[in-house]
Amino acid sequence: MTREEAADICKALSDSNRLRIVEMLTKGELCACELNDELNITQPTLSHHMKILGACQLVSARKDGKWMHYSLNCPRFREFKEFIGSLEYVCSPSDDPDSDKPCGKKSCGCKK
Repeated sequence: MTREEAADICKALSDSNRLRIVEMLTKGELCACELNDELNITQPTLSHHMKILGACQLVSARKDGKWMHYSLNCPRFREFKEFIGSLEYVCSPSDDPDSDKPCGKKSCGCKK
């Protein structure tokens, strides 16, 4: 997964309704009517959210009669989780307000 693809997914998940939709879909496929009922949103609003989640390939859709059924694109979701999990960080002494240790960067020159 590229950084740009991960950023697109992060943007899609920055909306609480879309994040909730993804949480719901982790339990399996759902009909649009079930999502509407649970989220208490209109069908056009749900369509807007699903368009965004589909654009970043996080959610797949299939039509069954007059209803749309949505599911998580598991390989894409797994890719995103692996990308996020691969990010590493180093906590600096400045993360601890009680620390009086220098930050450890030679070029920094700060007292903290």
